[in-house]
Amino acid sequence: MKLRSLAMTIAGLVIFAASALAQVTTLEGTVTGTDGKPVVGAVVEIHRTDVKWDNKLKTDKHGHYIHTGVPMGGTYDVTVLIDGKEVDKLTGIRSTMADHPPTDFDLRKSVAANSGKQALVQQAMQTGQISDDLNRQLTDEQKAQLKKQMEENKGKIQKSKALNDAFNEGLTALQAAPKQTTPDAKAQQYQTAVTALEKASTLDATQPAVWSNLGDAYLGLASTKTGTEFDDATAKGIDAYNKSITLKPDDPATHNNYGLALAKAKKYAEAEAELKKAADLDPSTAYQRYYNLGALLSNIGQAEPASKAFKAAIDSAPDNPKNAEAYYQFGLSLAGQATVDKAGKFVFPPGTIEAFQKYLTLAPSGPNAQACKDMITQLGGSIQTTFTNPNAKKTKK
Repeated sequence: MKLRSLAMTIAGLVIFAASALAQVTTLEGTVTGTDGKPVVGAVVEIHRTDVKWDNKLKTDKHGHYIHTGVPMGGTYDVTVLIDGKEVDKLTGIRSTMADHPPTDFDLRKSVAANSGKQALVQQAMQTGQISDDLNRQLTDEQKAQLKKQMEENKGKIQKSKALNDAFNEGLTALQAAPKQTTPDAKAQQYQTAVTALEKASTLDATQPAVWSNLGDAYLGLASTKTGTEFDDATAKGIDAYNKSITLKPDDPATHNNYGLALAKAKKYAEAEAELKKAADLDPSTAYQRYYNLGALLSNIGQAEPASKAFKAAIDSAPDNPKNAEAYYQFGLSLAGQATVDKAGKFVFPPGTIEAFQKYLTLAPSGPNAQACKDMITQLGGSIQTTFTNPNAKKTKK
C-alpha cells in the first residue's frame, strides 16, 4: 500500500511538473534600424501589465532577440531602447500556447508613424482640437495628458499674440515717427511707440528686442521735448537700453544707441565707453559708431569731445572713402576750437587744414568738397589741384 501511494505521488509530481513547464511561452523578434540594417545590442524590455513581471534582454549580431520563459496568459508591453532612449514600443501583446508571429520592430516605420503622430499633436496644440485620426492613436491617459497641455498652451498662445501685437504696433509707430512733417505728429508717433512697447515689456521682460526698441522710442520722444520732460524720457531710454544689453550683451547696435543716449544725458565718459564696446564688437563699422558720437556731441555744442570722437572714427578707417565725412566734421570741430592771439589773429589747432585736405583726397566730388576748399582758403592753406583715389587700380605700363 505504501509503495502504491508513493508511486501515485511521484506520478502526480511528474504531471504537475509537466503542467508547470507548459505555463511559459516564447517571445521573439528582430529590431531593424532606420538604415534598414539589424540593430546590434538594442535593449528589449518586456513588461507584464496585469501582474508584476519584468525582464530585459539584448539583440544579437543579427538584431534578433528571444525570451523562452515568458509566462503564458499575460498581457505585455515590449519596448526597444537604444543608447538608453526609447525608440519604439508595442503594447497589449498576449502570450498564448498557440503559434504567434514574431514581435518585430522596424524603426523606419516607427519614425514615419511618430512623425505623423507628432504632426497631429502639434496641430492639436495650435487649434485646440484633437482630430479623429489622433484620437484613435491615443490611449485615454494620453488624451487626458494632451488636453492638459492644450489648456496650458492656450494661455501661452494668447500671451504670445498679445506680445506680438504690442511689439508690432510699437515698431510700426517707431518707424513712422521720423517721417512725420510736424513736431506734434512726430511726438505723437513716438508716444504711441513708447506705450505699445511698454506693454510688450510687461508681457515678456526677457525679450532684448523689446527693450532696445523701447530705448529708441524714448530717445525719439526725448528729441521732441525740452527741460525735465527731455531728461525724463532720456533717462527711461537709458534704462531700457541697459536692460536690453543685460539680456544680450554682444549686440553692437544696442551698445551704439545706448552710448548715444548717454551722450544726450551729458554722460560723455560712459557714452564713449559704450561706443568703444560697439566698435570692438563690430570693427567693420567702428568708424560709423564714432562718427555718430561726434555728430551728436557737435549738435549739443561739445566741440572738444566731438573732435575726439571724429578722430577715433578717422583712426578706425583712415583711407575709407565712406569715412570722408569724419574728416570734414573733424576739421570743423577743430576750427570751432580756434583761439585768438595777442595780435587778434585766429589760431587753429594743428591738423585743421589737413583734415579738410584729406576729405578732398577721399571724396573730391563729395557733398562737402566745396565747403572744404572754402575752409582751406579761409584758413590760409593751399588747395591741392590733383587728387588720388586710394582705391583706384594702378595702370600697368
